[in-house]
Amino acid sequence: MMMLRLVLFLCTVGIASSAGAQHDARPGVERLTLEDALARGLATSQRLAELQAREEGAGAAVAGRRAAARPLVTLMGGYTRTNHVEEFGIAIPGLPPRVIYPDIPDNFRSRLDLQWPLYTGGRLGALEHAARAERAAAGEELVAARADLRLEITRAFWALVTARETETVVARSLDGMDAHVGELRSRLEQGLIPPSDVLSAEAQHSRARLLAIEAGNTRATADADLHRLIGIEGDGAIEPLAILESEPVASGAPTVLVENARNGRPERRALEQRADASSARATAIAASARPQVAAVGGYDYGRPNLRLFPRTARWRESWDVSLNFTWLVWDGGRRRAELSEALAGARGAQARIAEFDRQAAFEVRQRWLELDSSRAAIEASDHGLRSATEARRVILERFNAGVAMSTDVVDAEIAVLQAALDRTRALATARVSDARLQRALGR
Repeated sequence: MMMLRLVLFLCTVGIASSAGAQHDARPGVERLTLEDALARGLATSQRLAELQAREEGAGAAVAGRRAAARPLVTLMGGYTRTNHVEEFGIAIPGLPPRVIYPDIPDNFRSRLDLQWPLYTGGRLGALEHAARAERAAAGEELVAARADLRLEITRAFWALVTARETETVVARSLDGMDAHVGELRSRLEQGLIPPSDVLSAEAQHSRARLLAIEAGNTRATADADLHRLIGIEGDGAIEPLAILESEPVASGAPTVLVENARNGRPERRALEQRADASSARATAIAASARPQVAAVGGYDYGRPNLRLFPRTARWRESWDVSLNFTWLVWDGGRRRAELSEALAGARGAQARIAEFDRQAAFEVRQRWLELDSSRAAIEASDHGLRSATEARRVILERFNAGVAMSTDVVDAEIAVLQAALDRTRALATARVSDARLQRALGR
C-alpha cells in the first residue's frame, strides 16, 4: 500500500517529463544560487536585448520629432544637356549685335536651400510628445519583461530543486526495494515464504524502477529549462544551492496590496503612456487644420543662372528669401477620419487600463491566497515529517526486538522520505507563490 501511495504521489508532482539522464552521470556540474541564476538570466536574455533595442529606437524617434522643428538645409546640384538652339539677339545701330538668348547646351546648377517651419499650430510639439510617451512605454515594457524573466527563472529554479529531491526519494526507495526483494528471494530458497510474495515484491520493484526513470527525466527537463532561461550552453548539469528553511511572508492585507499593484505595475504605466501617445497624436492631427507658416531661403550658383537675364555661359549667383503661408481648406474628410481613428485608439487604451486594474486586483488576491495555502502546507508537512520520523523510530525498535518485519522498516523509511519530499515541495511552492505575488505587485 505504501508503494501505491508513493506512485500516486509522484504522479502528481506537476513537473513535465521528457528524455534525460541521471545527473550524476552528466559531465560537469555547475552550482548556482537563485541570485546567481537571476543575474545570469537577466544578462543573457535575448528577449530583453530585443526590448532594449526597441527602447533605443523609440528614443531615436523622439530625437527625430524634435529635429523636425529645426531648420532644414539642403545642398543641391545638377547638370543638364540640352539640344542646340538658334541664338537670338538684337542689333542696335552704332553698337555691335547683342545676343539675348545664346546657345548653351551644357547647363550647370547648384543651390543651397533653407526651410524652417515657424508655426505648425502645435503639430510638431504634439508629435514629439507622442514619441516621448512611446519611449516611456517601451521602457516600462522592458521593466515588465525583466520582472517576467525573474519570475520564470525563480519558477524553473525551484522546479529543479523539487525534481532533484524527487529523484533522490525515488532512488532511495528503489535501493530499499532492492534489499527487500533480495531478502524475499533468500527466504523463498529456504522455503519460508510462497513464490507469490516474491512476485508481488518484484512487481513493486519494477514500478519503482519506472518511477526512477520518470523522476530522472523530470529532473533533466527542469535542468534544461533552467539552462535555457539563464543562457548556459552545453550539457553540464546545474546543482541549485537552495536554502528552503526560511518561509516567505506576504506583508499587508489583500486590499492594500491591490492598491500597491495598481501603482507599481509597469504594464499599467506602459498602458497609460500608450493612451497619452494616442491623445497626443490626435492633437497633432487636429493641428493640421490650422495655418502653417514656414520660412524658405536659398542661394543659387549656376552656369547659366536661369534667374538672371540675359543668359550667359558663365557662372553667376543669386539668392531668394520667402515666407510661405499654407492652410489646408478641404481634404475630402481625411483629417476627420484620422482624428476619429486616433481618438478611438485613446479610448481603447483607457478601456485596457480599466480592464487591467480588474485583472490585477484578481491576480493579487489569487497569489495572496496561494501563498497563504503554501504556508499552511508547510505547517502540515512539518507535522507529517515529525510523525513519520517518530513512526520509523518505533518500527526500528520493534524490528530490533524481533516483532516487526523488514517490509515494515522499508515502508517506514519510504514514509520518512516521502514526508521530507512533501516538506521540500511545500517550501519550494511557497517560494514560487511569493515570487508570483511580488510579480503581481510589480516588484
